[in-house]
Amino acid sequence: TYDGDLNLIVCEHATSALTREYPDGRRDVLASHFEGKELNSPNDVCVRSDGSIYFTDPWYGRMAEFGVEREPQLGWQGVFRVSPDGADGAGGREPQLVVGRDDFYMPNGLCFSPDETLLYINDTRRYCIRVYDVRAEGSLTNGRLFADGIGSDAGEGVPDGMKCDERGNIWITAPEGLWIYNPQAELIGKLAVPELTANLTWGGDDWRTLFITASRSLYSIRTKVGPHSEAYMRVAA
Repeated sequence: TYDGDLNLIVCEHATSALTREYPDGRRDVLASHFEGKELNSPNDVCVRSDGSIYFTDPWYGRMAEFGVEREPQLGWQGVFRVSPDGADGAGGREPQLVVGRDDFYMPNGLCFSPDETLLYINDTRRYCIRVYDVRAEGSLTNGRLFADGIGSDAGEGVPDGMKCDERGNIWITAPEGLWIYNPQAELIGKLAVPELTANLTWGGDDWRTLFITASRSLYSIRTKVGPHSEAYMRVAA
């Protein structure tokens, strides 16, 4: 994703690092270790309007088929926050663990509600979405189950990328395409895609073109609803 200054925020599987890339080619390491151990492999990321960055850290990048095969140093898979001034340009500062170490088996996609009072995080292996209240200073509290059964017997595909639209609906890649939940956790629709889906984002001149990354292809579709407004979208406009 982008930060509010249109720098690229990158989850790097092979290096186990979260980095910021600048238009002039510079690269800062935002996070690479926790309690003296390498992160697993940052996977998905979102930026709060105050500039703080939240990312998931599952094991995928340490598996041969997704990254560089190597043993994990952490014995669990968490979700972290980097403060707005969290980069030092060298090795990153210690990120803040914002969920319980056992809250997730394989944390993956994550997104804020439009008012940023909620953070949704999905778990690929448990086929569910959890939601947390976001405190003013950025910590998370009151974690609870939002939706489950997103996979397993529903067809090929698992929970992966996730975004929130301007109405507070949650769009998540799932079996056979995308599933859409309203803020009350009711499944209100599905969008069929002919390949396994991995992630999604809105773009285009009016932010009404939904782009979907899949196994071998990039798909797009016009939507009547757009994303909730993130800092980089306001800058780009």
